[in-house]
Amino acid sequence: MNQAIKTAYFKPERKGVYTVSDGICFCTDAVAGDNCGVIIYDEHDNTLRIPFSPKGRRGCLYGLKVYFPITMVAGEQSVEGPPAGEPVIYPDEGSLAGCRYNYYCDDETVVDPDARVIYGRSCWGEPSEPVISGGFYCQDFDWGDDQPPETPYSDSIIYGMQVRSFTMHKSSGVKHRGTFEGIIGKLPYLQSLGITAIELLPAYEFDEWETIIVPNQLEERSLINGWGFKEAYYYAPKASFGADIRPDRSFKTLVQESHRAGIEVLMYFFFPPTVNRADIPDILRFWVMEYHIDGIHLLGHDLPLSIITHDPLLSGIKILYNEYSYWEEQPRFPNTGVFRDHFKNEIRRLLKGDEDMIEALLYHQRNNPGERGTINYLADYGGFSLFDLTAYDQKHNEANGERNLDGTNHNFSWNCGVEGPSRKKLVRELRLKQIKNALALLFLSQGTPFLYSGDEFGNTRFGNNNTYCQDNEVGWVKWTPNQMGSEVLAFTRSLIELRKQHPILHLPTEIPVIDYAQGGTPIMSYHGEGAWRPDSGLYSRSVGIMCCGRYVKQQDGTDDDSFYFAINMHWKPHRLALPKLPKGFRWSLVTATDPDRPELEVENKELSIMVKERSISIFKSRKKAEGEG
Repeated sequence: MNQAIKTAYFKPERKGVYTVSDGICFCTDAVAGDNCGVIIYDEHDNTLRIPFSPKGRRGCLYGLKVYFPITMVAGEQSVEGPPAGEPVIYPDEGSLAGCRYNYYCDDETVVDPDARVIYGRSCWGEPSEPVISGGFYCQDFDWGDDQPPETPYSDSIIYGMQVRSFTMHKSSGVKHRGTFEGIIGKLPYLQSLGITAIELLPAYEFDEWETIIVPNQLEERSLINGWGFKEAYYYAPKASFGADIRPDRSFKTLVQESHRAGIEVLMYFFFPPTVNRADIPDILRFWVMEYHIDGIHLLGHDLPLSIITHDPLLSGIKILYNEYSYWEEQPRFPNTGVFRDHFKNEIRRLLKGDEDMIEALLYHQRNNPGERGTINYLADYGGFSLFDLTAYDQKHNEANGERNLDGTNHNFSWNCGVEGPSRKKLVRELRLKQIKNALALLFLSQGTPFLYSGDEFGNTRFGNNNTYCQDNEVGWVKWTPNQMGSEVLAFTRSLIELRKQHPILHLPTEIPVIDYAQGGTPIMSYHGEGAWRPDSGLYSRSVGIMCCGRYVKQQDGTDDDSFYFAINMHWKPHRLALPKLPKGFRWSLVTATDPDRPELEVENKELSIMVKERSISIFKSRKKAEGEG
């Protein structure tokens, strides 16, 4: 046996396990000591143990090369050390099919934290095999002419999802539910919706099994954590998310097909304090180079943000982070983007009718500094879904088994008068209107809108605002059509289409509230009961916002249309005045969130509308028809 195995030791320069023309190189800092090395398994679980040697050590890194062919025989075999003399180079690399590996240190078996493939976790929700192991990575995927879309933040519409929850429900209608392939099956839908980027919760290999201590009780319980915000095998796509026997091929196909549809692929990366910060840039570079992802969303304390944002290879991708992150100084690079938690909280408060929110609305509606991306969102994987914001005052997390103590208590939601499901017509109509109001405020704000999966048609999580362990109907997206969902979806489509058609609605930099073109009308202006006289006082809940289109050119070189947003979040109707348009133009209603469409009125020579309670109306300028007054 020993004579058939040829090895050599070398001083490595980088971590990883990679194949070369004549063998396999193992380079790791995962083990240390006099009795440590590599265990190779074949498809029949025969094992071969090969020790490391001080001759192949550089710093904390060990380097070992095993030459082809690797001949395995039944039982457990070991190589005592390097053979005498020069190793023999075999030109035939043999077969690695079914082969796996681990490291050992004394009697402990160590899984390579840098493994590109992980075996033993191919079935979701089942305990891992007694010994999981790393696998040998094959770089045989044909990327063809793959090109990243590189969509600017100002033109982007991001759609968040958890891989399994997105298509696991039987109503999703895809062949491979809960997988990367399931997402591929939904790409035509996402493309028709107008989505330019999907953002995946962690899709690298993590252990979904978790044990928690129930609060205030001496009790442990096991659960399945589907979100994956924990230490993980960061180089390996999650095996149970792939329908293909090779999850790396599944993930690459997802990226390739997404790019063909003009959709970018972004992914969350969570790095707890136990992860070596020096490894993080290498992990991110690997996913960009090997899997062609278009962006990363970073979570964790004390991340090497300066190194990441200055890295030349990462300078072309979107680097996202949350506003309430733990960095003392937030980055300001054009490729970085901040998720605006203030937008979420303050627009939610505006929707429910809190006082003193108009100034916050005006700020968030125009905020888009240009030195970095601004990501606006109202709902995400954590917290209430968009529908649940209108149906629940309190969280309902009892199913999580933590006595409803988990999840945030600050939801800024309003149940429209009834907690949970309701058959009351007025309640259902009000909820529909509030969802439309939320969507309008999201897509009519400057910056980049973020929509979480299912919110475009009113998906509910039944009041659970912490569905990390709900791998069921609570946490899954329900695709079953219904009247309200269809109406919300149609409204979402119309807003996205409107936004894309008009550059005035998604400018690359912040709008100054001044007449910098000296044409008599600023690019953005605010109005109240009288034109040019907004009321942003403590008790005001209504305002008119005008965006002047003549500052912006459309693709054909003509001026863009002007828009007027009549916003009233009060529980009473309010009159708002519209400014006059240039001669030959008039205001035309585009859409309204209330079914009773408002009509333009002239009072004291001033154009105005009566805006229904808790509603938004969108007007657009248009040329008058011949003979029109």
